[in-house]
Formats: sequence, structure tokens, C-alpha cells
Amino acid sequence: MPLYIRDDAVAELARAVQAASGARTVTDAVRAALERERDRLRNSLPPSARLGKALALADAIAPQGAP
Repeated sequence: MPLYIRDDAVAELARAVQAASGARTVTDAVRAALERERDRLRNSLPPSARLGKALALADAIAPQGAP
């Protein structure tokens, strides 16, 4: 199924990503960029989880008896 980019700015961005990444085609560049973004989103934690991890780390390194 073809992907048509009708926005000139988006098409230029796709070509720039292709050139910078050394992808063979714009399609390859877009595919790789979308796969990276999908993986980044899957692996990212919501802010509440990041805060929870930071607080747990701070609790773990706090001196004994500290409030």
C-alpha cells in the first residue's frame, strides 16, 4: 500500500531524514523512523512511574534515620 505525503514540509523532512540516515529510499527512512518512535513509546515510562523510580532511588540512598 503506497504512502502519499501531501504536505511539502513533511515530504522535505522525510527526504532530509533519508539523506542523514543513509537510507536507500524515503520509504526506508520513514519506516525506520516510525519503528524507532514506536519502540521509544513502548519503552518509555509515564511521568508518574519515572517519579516513583526516582523517589525509590532517593529513599535507597538516604542516610539512615533521615526524614
